[in-house]
Amino acid sequence: KTKYSKLIFRKSDTVPEELHQMVQEGFLTLQKHNCFFQDLVRIKGKDFVTPVSRILIGNPGCTYKYLNTRLFTVPWPTEGYDIKYCSPQIHDACKALIRLNDYLHIEAVKALQGQNLFETKEIKDTTVIDREQNFATSLTEKGSVSKDQSSSCVPEDDYISLKNRTSYNLTLLNYMDPLQMLYLKQEPYFGMGNMAVSWHHDENLVERSTVAVYSYSCEGSAMEERNEQKLKGRDPAVWHVGLKVAWDIETPGLVIPLHQGDFYLMLDDLNMTHQHCVLAGFSPRFSSTHRVADCSRGTLEYIFGQCELALQNLQTDSDSMALSLKSLETAVVKQVEEIHNEVEFEWLRQFWFQGKRYLKCSDWWLKPMAKLEEFWRKMEIMTSLVLSEVGKEEQIEEQRNETISCFLLVLTERQRLRKEWTAR
Repeated sequence: KTKYSKLIFRKSDTVPEELHQMVQEGFLTLQKHNCFFQDLVRIKGKDFVTPVSRILIGNPGCTYKYLNTRLFTVPWPTEGYDIKYCSPQIHDACKALIRLNDYLHIEAVKALQGQNLFETKEIKDTTVIDREQNFATSLTEKGSVSKDQSSSCVPEDDYISLKNRTSYNLTLLNYMDPLQMLYLKQEPYFGMGNMAVSWHHDENLVERSTVAVYSYSCEGSAMEERNEQKLKGRDPAVWHVGLKVAWDIETPGLVIPLHQGDFYLMLDDLNMTHQHCVLAGFSPRFSSTHRVADCSRGTLEYIFGQCELALQNLQTDSDSMALSLKSLETAVVKQVEEIHNEVEFEWLRQFWFQGKRYLKCSDWWLKPMAKLEEFWRKMEIMTSLVLSEVGKEEQIEEQRNETISCFLLVLTERQRLRKEWTAR
């Protein structure tokens, strides 16, 4: 119990039926419109196609990077943003997922209060309350913690605030039909059976943030084709989530069956101290995995800010309109060229190598990407200007050599990454 106390499991009958219906219809809508895609990911320098098909939905302008692949959110309906969806049905599906997101946020807060994993205080989140009033109770209730319990509270200063650890900014949706898979890996340590997703930690999340997973298996379509060779300890026809202590195969692992509409929460630091896997059943399954993604370097706001910083070193002559650099200081040149690489390899190539998948749902990303391309073209000009300037004789030799040395390192990295991306 103590090893897995931060895993919270809830059966489907604890979730409002109206929410079940909205979300499950949303899954089927997205599948009908071919919005789920297998990802090309890179592990230890090799590319692999994921057996699970995915789509990322969340706050406008957010991205989520895993296994060297950056996914871009299909934005869910958000006040203040003009989001055009390809159909009213896709709008409704995204709206259902933000409703689920709000519900799971509230459940995560309650669970943290229940386990006393933070200093209890009054919590107010009017945005969520307004949206979620039909599905859950208000967050403004105070958590009930006795004096004995409160004395053992970990100081609030030691953690990121409660809201930051439970306010999910996106959900990664997964879909898989096991019967369409030619081969599934066997769980190697505990004999748990076929794995849809191998043992892992979820990447790029805010520290100690909760992960919430809603599961919807299409039970009935394949239940008749039950495998006679049953595995000890679990029904192979039913999907399960598996947990183990990280890098430990001595402590027994845990498996929990997942039926239609069940959900679970991985609280606090569980995602860091433990690994989890997904064990395939026989029927197709959707899941919605809600995360507090670390977006410190993964939002449009961030990368536009980086571009504006880089372009401060570019000036235009008011008479001739000729472009030139304000500074050739090594630190300035290095910063600009590193931002140049970031725009090209972390954003533009990541977006376009995935093809036109995002247009299946919305064209929201096209304008920001066009703007980023325009910034990139200006940075290409800045690279040419550096080459031109360091070749001039009036440059102080020591400063020129320092600039060239630094400049060549970044250009060499750019060339290497361009070859790598061409191969991908």
